[in-house]
Amino acid sequence: MLLQKESLQELREKFKLNIYEIKIWTSLLSRGIAAASELAEISGVPRSRCYDVLESLEKKGFIIMKIGKPIKYIAVQPEAVMERVKKRVEEEAEHQIQMVDNLADTDTFKELELLHKTGIKKVDVENITDSVVGRNNVNRFLKDMLLRAKKTATVVTNEEGIKHKVKILRKANESLAKRKVKVKFYTNANVKTDLKNVEILNTKHDARFVNIDNEEIFFVMAGKDPEFDSGVWIKSPYFVSALNNLFEKSLR
Repeated sequence: MLLQKESLQELREKFKLNIYEIKIWTSLLSRGIAAASELAEISGVPRSRCYDVLESLEKKGFIIMKIGKPIKYIAVQPEAVMERVKKRVEEEAEHQIQMVDNLADTDTFKELELLHKTGIKKVDVENITDSVVGRNNVNRFLKDMLLRAKKTATVVTNEEGIKHKVKILRKANESLAKRKVKVKFYTNANVKTDLKNVEILNTKHDARFVNIDNEEIFFVMAGKDPEFDSGVWIKSPYFVSALNNLFEKSLR
């Protein structure tokens, strides 16, 4: 039984194989064991390309060569292939992360930072605003904000948003602690968390925002659907500091 075109396309994307490789492998799975000539006939892959494709599949761990005359090939079971693909993806991801980490110590990266510092001077940093849409984007933006904090971080949330804020804080907590950032977490709901270096405080306010260093603030607005969660970011030291003073006064 051969797979439909849509299934072949999906497997190509998941396993990162070309069309000839996926046709040969699935054909071999249906036979169990077969010679190159048989596979060329079953799969429709040109015989002239068949040997190169089989060699590639063997290197990637999808098939095994059975020595003999003629040489035949055995398909590796999908479950074992899945584990090998996962391992390969993990190794590639670790390699990419290492490359990015190493970039931070290069002259090229220092030049990028210098370009940014030179360019940002031309921007009116006293008043910058932006909007973010989608829960994943909102959460990512909040985490990036916390990682930028230098002295203080104030997180205010309600029962609806507490789960996401605790999760974000947990991811950023180690970095915040190392940089000795003072973190205050205000909520009108009961919260139990093992977060260290975070001061948990109660508030009657039903609000959702994050303030870092009294320079940046991000207001979160929840939608009925995660895709419609949104937020407004404001970078204005004067405005944020004044707003923080009002918030602290309201707590007294």
